[in-house]
Amino acid sequence: MLYTKQLPNNHYSLKKSIALIDCNSFYASCERIFNPKLMGKPIVVLSNNDGCIITRSSEAKSLGIKMGEPYFKAKKIIEKNKIKVFSSNYSLYGDISQRVMETLVKFSPEVEIYSIDEAFLSLNGFENYELNTYCSHIVEKIKKWIGIPVSIGVGSTKTLSKIANNLAKKNEDYQGVCILKEWLDVKNGLARTPIGDVWGIGRRLSMFLRSYKINNALDFINTDKGWIRKNMGVVGEKIYLELHGISCLELDLMPTNKKNCCVSRSFGKSVNKLIDLEESVTNYSSRAAQKIREEGLVAHSMNVFILTNYFNRREKQYSNSIKLQLPYPTNDSLQIVKNALLGLKKIYRKGYNYKKAGVILNELSKSSITKGLLDYKRDVSESIMKSMDLINSRYGNSTLKIASEGVENKWKIKREKLTPSYTTNFKDIIRVKC
Repeated sequence: MLYTKQLPNNHYSLKKSIALIDCNSFYASCERIFNPKLMGKPIVVLSNNDGCIITRSSEAKSLGIKMGEPYFKAKKIIEKNKIKVFSSNYSLYGDISQRVMETLVKFSPEVEIYSIDEAFLSLNGFENYELNTYCSHIVEKIKKWIGIPVSIGVGSTKTLSKIANNLAKKNEDYQGVCILKEWLDVKNGLARTPIGDVWGIGRRLSMFLRSYKINNALDFINTDKGWIRKNMGVVGEKIYLELHGISCLELDLMPTNKKNCCVSRSFGKSVNKLIDLEESVTNYSSRAAQKIREEGLVAHSMNVFILTNYFNRREKQYSNSIKLQLPYPTNDSLQIVKNALLGLKKIYRKGYNYKKAGVILNELSKSSITKGLLDYKRDVSESIMKSMDLINSRYGNSTLKIASEGVENKWKIKREKLTPSYTTNFKDIIRVKC
């Protein structure tokens, strides 16, 4: 490995403070909020159709449960150690996530929501002791007000805050808060960070770097910058500069609009009847339309697709999709469902067992569209959609739905271990007897 003289470190300071707040084992923590008996118990949460493990509590990790492992493969370890298993409850997790993000805005006006359980905050202007106290205060309040444990990492760049956050989660001595304030702290943190744990460096790239004896983040910043640029391009150079405390990734406070919106699911069991596919496509179309309405967007076109189970080679295989141009830009569920069903009938073929279907709304844009004199129907449509969204928001999803979504929905994803939607459905509100 070629080494070069490091960038001068006297440039490094934490005048610019970026904090990464990460909810610990988020899905598992959400399940614990309404069931305190789960505290300290090993928990795993499964993906759609109860297929793979997508969340592990720290207790489950210590028992050797692997991320992404199929549930049936881990079943022996799970049963032997009495690990609690839950189906993914996205309506609950999404609502708890929103509460966390709304709470974070109280501590900083500059917040970038990075994922369902992560957010970057700007915390400029704090002295070292003040910053540590303030971050500890955030950890305490989120736990007290919402019930979710979080870890906070602070650095002068996003990449350094990611590293600080990983250190805070893995080392109990930090008590949930790690601040890489001085350059010596940064170097120590980089030395303790395996190269595969650096943000932006995936598995294949980390294997390549290890072949050149670049085993941790400190080895990486001591490597010749020209060699990194040659072998990793601009992305690698940005990681290099970020680890030196030179910010290349600003907070994204105003996320750009989506270009498309996809809703698709694998069925709980294969279906071959058109009516079952129509129910599922109606369901997905309606959900996609609701999603873009929430963001004030409209779609200009859409795709509908269906496919069989390619893992089952004993059956005939078929897949197809169709692109449909909408008559006008819209987010009206009725209009989108109508077109989706027309498209489905064109691509459906008898004699196949279908495993998955989906809808993609394309060419999304803001819904500020000039209306003509004869567009009164659109005004009626908007009024209907607003009423529908209001009722479903107040009384729970699918309280009011389109008739072609069906009732029994035998094709629906398998979620045998689903907990109630405590915060988004009146029927699931906890009853306290006293």
